[in-house]
Amino acid sequence: MSSDDPRTPTPPPTPEQPDPIRRSGGALTTSQGLRLRDTDHSLRAGLRGPVLLQDHHLREKITHFDHERIPERVVHARGAGAYGTFVSYGTASSLTVADFLAPGRRTPVFTRFSTVVGSRGSADTVRDTRGFATKFYTREGTYDLVANNIPVFFIQDAIKFPDIIHAAKPHPDREIPQAQSAHDTFWDFVSLHTEAQHHAIWQMSDRAIPRSYRMMEGFGVHTFRLVDAEGTTSLVKLHWKPDLGVHSLTWDEAQMLGGADPDFHRRDLADAIDAGHLPSWELGMQVLPDAPEQMFDGIDLLDPTKLVPEELAPVHPVGRLTLDRNPTNFFAETEQVAFHPGNLPPGIDVTDDPLLQGRLFSYIDTQITRLGGPNFAQLPVNRPHAPVDDMLRDGFGQQAVHDGIAPYQPNSQGGGCPVVAGGDPRAFLDVPAEVAGGAKERRHPVSFEDHFSQAGLFWRSLSDLERDHVVAAYSFELGRCTDPAVRERQVQCLAFIDSQLCARVASALGLPAPDAGAAASGPEGSAHAARTVEHSAALSQLGGHWPVDGRVVGVVVDREVPPADLPAVLDRLVELRIRPILIAAAGGSVAGRAVDRTFATARSLELDALLLAGAPARGADAIPSLDARVGDLDGVVDPRAAILAEECWRHGKPIGAWGDGEHLLRGCAATAPLTGIDAGSAPGPGAGVVLAPDGAAAAEAVGRFLAEHRVWDRFRVDSR
Repeated sequence: MSSDDPRTPTPPPTPEQPDPIRRSGGALTTSQGLRLRDTDHSLRAGLRGPVLLQDHHLREKITHFDHERIPERVVHARGAGAYGTFVSYGTASSLTVADFLAPGRRTPVFTRFSTVVGSRGSADTVRDTRGFATKFYTREGTYDLVANNIPVFFIQDAIKFPDIIHAAKPHPDREIPQAQSAHDTFWDFVSLHTEAQHHAIWQMSDRAIPRSYRMMEGFGVHTFRLVDAEGTTSLVKLHWKPDLGVHSLTWDEAQMLGGADPDFHRRDLADAIDAGHLPSWELGMQVLPDAPEQMFDGIDLLDPTKLVPEELAPVHPVGRLTLDRNPTNFFAETEQVAFHPGNLPPGIDVTDDPLLQGRLFSYIDTQITRLGGPNFAQLPVNRPHAPVDDMLRDGFGQQAVHDGIAPYQPNSQGGGCPVVAGGDPRAFLDVPAEVAGGAKERRHPVSFEDHFSQAGLFWRSLSDLERDHVVAAYSFELGRCTDPAVRERQVQCLAFIDSQLCARVASALGLPAPDAGAAASGPEGSAHAARTVEHSAALSQLGGHWPVDGRVVGVVVDREVPPADLPAVLDRLVELRIRPILIAAAGGSVAGRAVDRTFATARSLELDALLLAGAPARGADAIPSLDARVGDLDGVVDPRAAILAEECWRHGKPIGAWGDGEHLLRGCAATAPLTGIDAGSAPGPGAGVVLAPDGAAAAEAVGRFLAEHRVWDRFRVDSR
């Protein structure tokens, strides 16, 4: 090979030019080659004290990580946002002087939802944690409530954030898999760094594949401190509760949507707002005593891998968020919005949670690279609605034209202005608090060592159906790992969570379940488990009834023979606040109503239920190969209409039919063998499949089933 052949191997470094990075086998060092004793714990003032700014290793590690990828966000790159209003109930005004929580106060907001791991070009419906960040433009300055749809985090200390994200991101050699946790490096980290196990089981649940951003909870994760007018403090956990309930996609739907409509969640949010089905959430608080030890019923409130069960501390509603306006420019608003958990109004303060402490540095540091300099707060979507009079000057992205010659304090050249607020009650106050004594060191308190008990609580609190989904998720994800040691190590971790969960996943992977005695003894640290409750109903998504606002129902019609009551049925669905989508073989109009989808463009995945108003004839553009998937339709009815019905049946969605739709319903391979479909309410395969006397009755029946989200009784084994 010639010397300029690209295949020519790079010559080894000489002693004068050493290899800048040793890729494996060496001691862990800083970027300057200084060896490290510990990269798992931030330097803190005592076991329970705050993280110290002098921790140069934390700062180097986080700073390098924050600037690794430009220009998209390092995490939460793919998202969607909307404007709205938060209205306070006033129920928190006795706990905090924060003005936006005063009775009846209306505060404009911008909310951004996101996935965590994937790039901007990834799909919406991947199995992942979701971000739920809200910027309150309060009269006292901007407040950013940065939340996730899972109430706990993978790690306890911000110094580990680069590690979990590096493990979860695509493998650096091939940049695959994208936006997935089903690969070796993720499970390698999770099974070795076992504080991640609680978050991991939530991610293996249906919570990680929400039906819609509109149907997703949000959690502030950390414990925050409130301050009232007398200076009395309390601790709180913050919760967003969706008015539509918490609902998820099935795994099959999520997989199919990744190809059929990777923008499903973005589209759903924007379409619902445009249609007037405004998404809304209640903000709630779990109020906890601000005791010196910052523990509650055995739960360490500074540990972000722990939650407080609602049975021990109820969530008290304090206000409602309603999103009512879509952005006009995605880049200028949704992409450039910048959140920071340190943007706090008077009356709300942080705690010594070591993950939160690191995020206070990381968020603002990241924006400097991503948004081109330190003046990102001057971008329109980030500008506070309160007056600004600062002494910050110049820099990249400066848009203000400052006057005066004295941007410093104290000064006489500017008349002493701007003056500090001093004792003004509207000024932000860092709550005076005792710093936990002790030597500065890199360690966590013993209470941080329980990594499994709350993961077990989550498993025990799920319904049998939800547990089946968790088992299937673990089995799929670990089945995608190529390293047997990673699979075996994670199965051992499952034994510490629950023996039944472990046995089922081990069986699916073809592995022996760990010895029952070893699993019962638990790992080191399990003696410190906080077993406060055995079951928490709030952790399950199933079992309630919710509004159907903004739900999407497909109405299949035969263009040649539309039912006379079709217009009335469509109008009735609108009255029920359900969005009808008229589906026919070809575009145009039917009975004076515009066709929304043709069989070439409609998929069951965008629907929450299906109404069969006819049995459309097989058109010239029908695909012959689909005929094998349907039942006895005599080769006359278009097979694509039958496939819509069969997919809806498989995904637990209500199906109603009347008139000529009966022929299509009874001809589908899935529904033809069913008995009792006239009633449509008995548990078993026929549940939620309704043959109605007319369109109004079909619409009403489907609406009732939608209030429970899906017809899960259809798949109850004991009913077959």
